[in-house]
Amino acid sequence: MEKGTAISKVDLTRVKPYGDTMNDGMTELTFTLPVPYGPEADEAAKQLAKKMGLEEASVTFSKDLDKGFTFFVVYGKCTHTVDFTTIKVAKADVEIMSREACQAYIADNIRRDVVIVGATSGTDAHTVGIDAIMNMKGFHGHYGLERYKGIEAVNMGSQVPNETLVAKAIELNADAIIVSQIVTQKDVHIQNLTNLAELAEAEGIRGKMILCCGGPRISYELAQELGFDAGFGPHTYAEDVASFILTEMVRRKMA
Repeated sequence: MEKGTAISKVDLTRVKPYGDTMNDGMTELTFTLPVPYGPEADEAAKQLAKKMGLEEASVTFSKDLDKGFTFFVVYGKCTHTVDFTTIKVAKADVEIMSREACQAYIADNIRRDVVIVGATSGTDAHTVGIDAIMNMKGFHGHYGLERYKGIEAVNMGSQVPNETLVAKAIELNADAIIVSQIVTQKDVHIQNLTNLAELAEAEGIRGKMILCCGGPRISYELAQELGFDAGFGPHTYAEDVASFILTEMVRRKMA
């Protein structure tokens, strides 16, 4: 069956997981329970899956993680559906341009180098996110901002205090600040991002610079709630960030 034919038969008002056949609801879950490894643990996992709305749940894999903890892989048939036609997601309303198109956009509309300062701020020691966006080599075949002609990308690395990040942006008269947050346990990313936005406001640069944040638990909606102009979650590349910053600069007449 051709892909288009299969899609045409889907009821988008009642979408459920797809495994072997359309609407079979087949779902895989992985989770850990604070219970000792054994048949009782497997039964607990199956009962929990049933309460989640999975029929015919089965534990296909379980492993003793440590004393009193067991990891599970569970399969089952999901009984719930969602109405895909009613879903609305807050996101940046901007056309994503290629690297070459971004460079041409700068030359035609901004006509000067765009300064972007980025870092993984706070106590977060991970650089994978900020490097994927900033570093010349980029990620997954998508070059980073350092390779963009017309963009001066300053990557400050990890564990950068918010005060230091804002000070560097002021020193360089930056057009935008990008901050990456990978560590999210106990919502520490929300606390750190809130602090950064408040600091930018206190320093009087909030309306003069574009603030962006990104990470595995960052959404556009959350970023705006925390005082940022945009948020970028997983599967985001340099061209996504650049396209937003450049078009936002022109919209604000920052050129």
